[in-house]
Amino acid sequence: MEPILLYGFPAGSSMGLVAAFERLGLPYRLCRVDMLADMKNEAYAGINGRQETPVLITDEGKVLTETMAIAAWLEARDTQRRISFDPRTPEADRMHQLMAFVNTGFTAAFMPLWAALEMASPDPALQATLRDFGRKAVAERHDKLEEMINGTEFLAGDRPTLADTTLIGVARWAEFHQAIEGADYPRLAALRRRVEALPEVRYALAVENGEMPVGSGACLGHVPLADVIERFAA
Repeated sequence: MEPILLYGFPAGSSMGLVAAFERLGLPYRLCRVDMLADMKNEAYAGINGRQETPVLITDEGKVLTETMAIAAWLEARDTQRRISFDPRTPEADRMHQLMAFVNTGFTAAFMPLWAALEMASPDPALQATLRDFGRKAVAERHDKLEEMINGTEFLAGDRPTLADTTLIGVARWAEFHQAIEGADYPRLAALRRRVEALPEVRYALAVENGEMPVGSGACLGHVPLADVIERFAA
């Protein structure tokens, strides 16, 4: 079977993994998950007990969760090095370093902002505190990332890799939450423009928006979430 990537919308970090699958070019399928309506129930918990996206159903029918684990699965199958570098090279080390930074501290900095937005019982004072803390944390992580961009065309070198797709699904949260002034980070802003112009990223954004774009042909269509749960839930 082809692997199935469960991706979240709206504005899910898993958009970057859709782009990575598309750039890799091997056959795959997608499964659309409404993060506001589809995840917080026992049925979805049978796929991922943490009730999150992304989730990968591998070509062996196994359930794999967490962005970094799915990225590693993709890297191991990237024999043509379309989204990664040869193992045990300085370029691969840098790619992994940047992916880890984005997937840990950079992504986590937004959590107070999401918590304020998604609070079930609004508490204006607490929400204001969370937003202030979150914006400061996001700015600090942007400062660090700006320093780490060293003049190459893309994050880890002169061609796009998993580092760029890991970043692009998360970086847009800064505008969503009005957390920073993009002009304060010119290197990151220029990098984002280059990544967002990539065909695979434009494809992933269109898919996330519910469109049916023409991509590379690697995607063989969508599988309904109910079918994935019926076939693969624990």
